[in-house]
Amino acid sequence: MIERNHLEIFRAIERQGSLTAAAEQLNLTQSALSHAVRKLEQQLGTPVWVREGRQLRFTQAGEQLLTLANRLLPQFEHAEMLVQQIARGQRGSLRVGMECHPCYQWLLKIVGPYLQQWPDVDVDVKQEFQFGGMGALFGHDIDLLVTPDPLHRPGVQFEPVFDYEQVLVVSSGHPLARQEWAEPTQLAKDTLITYPVAAERLDIFTRFFLPAHASPGRHKTIETTDIMLQMVAAGRGVTALPRWLVDEYARQMPIKALRLGREGMPKQIFLGFRELDAEVDYLNAFMELARSIRWN
Repeated sequence: MIERNHLEIFRAIERQGSLTAAAEQLNLTQSALSHAVRKLEQQLGTPVWVREGRQLRFTQAGEQLLTLANRLLPQFEHAEMLVQQIARGQRGSLRVGMECHPCYQWLLKIVGPYLQQWPDVDVDVKQEFQFGGMGALFGHDIDLLVTPDPLHRPGVQFEPVFDYEQVLVVSSGHPLARQEWAEPTQLAKDTLITYPVAAERLDIFTRFFLPAHASPGRHKTIETTDIMLQMVAAGRGVTALPRWLVDEYARQMPIKALRLGREGMPKQIFLGFRELDAEVDYLNAFMELARSIRWN
């Protein structure tokens, strides 16, 4: 009853914003698109959208079909891509999803050697996910998920590939710069700069501030590592980043890394993959290479 072309129509309407633009994208006439949807509504016994002036609004049934489209169509497209690659004699492609903002520099150390070792495998990196990293993995939008905070679920396996320490970063002129570690209460007047990630997923809050019933003076978000560290170097705030990344920037910037608490905050980078893909050789090769790379 519900066919793939119906799902493609719903996704196109959502992305294009109108019937006309959706029909053009799908190489259909507007009347053919409308007829296909009317026939589906008759079969389902309920409307899937309503008109509000020139705008279309999906009904509850339509929203369900849109959700289904966004989940299933990437899987169809992924399977078709793999079959086409096989037909052309290509090995495949590896799509890496990032849930770790500062991990790009680490990833670059792996991608270069990997592309040389596997010339018939393409690598793509994604950071924006419609259903989050785990949803992208289950939905076949990505094949590997890079994350410091794995969410263990049936059907997905996570492997640790890199150990590091999360540290507090301050300017060289900051009052704490001469210390080896910082306590949460010492940052009560500081502006904490983080990536635009929910506080409940940030270790600086969940493992540092909250257990001490403390908080920074202010919380500000910045998307890029370079700008974030420029702000810290200028004395505009403090941040928390992997030590290996801070050491790289400290060669050129007046910044200092401190342990988060007396004992510090050890972390790991994990690679998550679907258990059904556990025997894919080029995926395993990527993970082996990731384990072997060390930051100097």
